[in-house]
Amino acid sequence: MSVIAEFTIKSSEFILGQVLARDPETHIEMERVVPASGRVMPYLWVHGGHFEEFEAAVRSSDHVKKLTALDVVEDDALYRVEWEDPIESLIYGMSETDATILEARGNEKWYFRIRFDTHAGLTQFHNYCTSHEIRFQLNRVYTLEEEQQGSYAFNLSDAQRRTLVLAVENGYFEVPRRATLGDLGGELGITEQSASENVRRGADRVLKKVLLERSAADVQE
Repeated sequence: MSVIAEFTIKSSEFILGQVLARDPETHIEMERVVPASGRVMPYLWVHGGHFEEFEAAVRSSDHVKKLTALDVVEDDALYRVEWEDPIESLIYGMSETDATILEARGNEKWYFRIRFDTHAGLTQFHNYCTSHEIRFQLNRVYTLEEEQQGSYAFNLSDAQRRTLVLAVENGYFEVPRRATLGDLGGELGITEQSASENVRRGADRVLKKVLLERSAADVQE
């Protein structure tokens, strides 16, 4: 049975993170792709502008063979990257364990959601990271069935789920609050207004599902 793992990792812990961590106002989102030998994360989105500075910094890295801008839409740009070989890092660990990257984004800190064909694949990936001294924080492990049940149960859109997960991870709901809506929007590459709408609507659906339906069930009992 396939399993999905969500984890966060500092950019300093893996080579690609070190290469891509630049302007704190610029956020990177990797295209969903299965890593393969010689084509490690070839496509990525850059959100927040500052493209000339980003391009100059990335091209100056010894780990980058070529960087090509494919599309630019206002403050977002799509790039294709050719990496020098070998590049021993977190992403090759995923490649060696046949993992599929479902979601990856960040700058100084990265969020990954990856799928393994079996639990054994997840174990192999963990062992790879341990042997290469790559440290990450595993936040959640679940099956595809559990993911689908959770999404349908609360009727959340992908954007609402991502924003709510990030809000919880970054302490937006804590007292005192450790993150603002601007922080969430910046990390997701969306506006503060969009982050606010995702949090409010997503939280409203979750709370109604948990509190109101539970109260109705208690009354019936």
